[in-house]
Amino acid sequence: MANPIQFHLSFDNGRERLWLPVNPESIKISDTHGYQDVEAAQLGEYTVIGKRKSSEFTFSSFFPRDYNPSYCAYTPLPDPWDCVNTLKRWMRIGSPIRLAVTGTPINYAVTIRAFNYEPERGGSPGDIYFDITLKEHVFVNVRPLHYEPTKTVVASMTTSRPDTEAKPTTYVVKSGDSLWKISQRMYGDGDKWRTIYNANKKIIGANPNLISAGQRLVIPR
Repeated sequence: MANPIQFHLSFDNGRERLWLPVNPESIKISDTHGYQDVEAAQLGEYTVIGKRKSSEFTFSSFFPRDYNPSYCAYTPLPDPWDCVNTLKRWMRIGSPIRLAVTGTPINYAVTIRAFNYEPERGGSPGDIYFDITLKEHVFVNVRPLHYEPTKTVVASMTTSRPDTEAKPTTYVVKSGDSLWKISQRMYGDGDKWRTIYNANKKIIGANPNLISAGQRLVIPR
């Protein structure tokens, strides 16, 4: 019975494909999230929560010279050096490739971050062992701007302009709130608490640390 797990790498929307002849024993997937610890005067240490970082995939295997039914996924086998040169060429081009592992949810656009190989390992003449690191690639769509030099746009003096002035919003203080907490909630940055304080000095008073539940504060935008 054929192994339901197959490792496939493809390039240029599937025009080039490399089916790994020997399945890796395991694949390591690293998922991390961006955090930054910041030390602020009078506020102590706080953590700025960033965004999820791209997944990283690492695995090891080898390209065998000779077919062995106990570990080879198919036959006829590709030439080991052809496989190595294909991966090196894809890495040099720098365009994303696709990693797909059948029988699993793994199907990602990735870039090749590292490819290390070891030819002629002792006791395995002709086999090429390798380690590869891939990183998830996120496509960004950029809308192009079209400029036609033969067309001229004239702005009328009576044309109304959109109101670009930022409209302030308000926030009602809750029990346990501080200006830093409110700034973190409203701006995503606790260090902007002075912006809120400066806009509400008449309500808060001289001490920015003394705010009361029920106070309605203006939040400048």
